[in-house]
Amino acid sequence: MIDKFNGIFYLIVFLIHFLAYAFYAYRCLFDTRAFLKQYGMDDTAAIMTRFYGSMFVGSLFMAGYIGFVRPNGVEATWAFFNLVFLQNLCSFIFAFWSHQKNHLGVNEKTSLVEGIIVPGILTVLIAILCYGLSDKIYI
Repeated sequence: MIDKFNGIFYLIVFLIHFLAYAFYAYRCLFDTRAFLKQYGMDDTAAIMTRFYGSMFVGSLFMAGYIGFVRPNGVEATWAFFNLVFLQNLCSFIFAFWSHQKNHLGVNEKTSLVEGIIVPGILTVLIAILCYGLSDKIYI
């Protein structure tokens, strides 16, 4: 298992990254009302919140398969890792834009931590994985 990830460090980064995905998937899909209330959103945003959360679930299924089921592990999975990197990067860029320039959706309940810092951290984590696993994922 650890060999699939070039050591324990990259396995831990992988687990942290996708545990964060699992946390937000759960919040968006199964704890929707509390999630909406936390950010001062109306119940009518539930459908789009669940749509957003469902994207996490798709990535979680693939990450679980690649990391723990697939016989070759992460070998030749560059497309998945690069897609997740681009999704995280776009999330970071547009969250930053919303908070700093556009101010759409910014209120007393929105947080820079979850709005900008978490997508930034997720981007860094997946970038670390792309770099650290490059000998395996890019074959």
